Amino acid sequence: MKKYVFLIVAFLCACASQAQNKDAKHYNLENKLAIQGYDPVAYFTAGKAVKGKKEITAAHNGIVYYFSTKANKEAFVKNPAQYEPQYGGWCAYAMGSNGEKVEIDPETFKIIEGKLYLFYNAYFNNTLKSWNKDEKNLKKKADANWKKLTDN
Repeated sequence: MKKYVFLIVAFLCACASQAQNKDAKHYNLENKLAIQGYDPVAYFTAGKAVKGKKEITAAHNGIVYYFSTKANKEAFVKNPAQYEPQYGGWCAYAMGSNGEKVEIDPETFKIIEGKLYLFYNAYFNNTLKSWNKDEKNLKKKADANWKKLTDN
């Protein structure tokens, strides 16, 4: 009986680990670090991009987040889905425009209906401006494109 319990537990752990890795493979990460080390909670609480500290971290689904304060870390741990960037931290405009994973500038963002959206902003190309011109349509397309990417 103990052997069967062990096998079931081992199987469940393997499945959970595989699910975490599947999620993480779609995210915009550098060494498992999300948002280039920016604090995901600060976008909501401070209304701006704030660099997190290596000493204040939390992991969720195999993805590491840095925080600027312990209070922000605690808020994230209580409800990660509220603070995680949409589309795995890739550029929302690119996801809506053509379903591509494009790098972002962590300081170019928008909160929409309580969710964090990040955008590419370099070389005179601020995609947040383009997003704002057709947000409703682009958001709908981005949601559909992200679903296709993550269902595979």
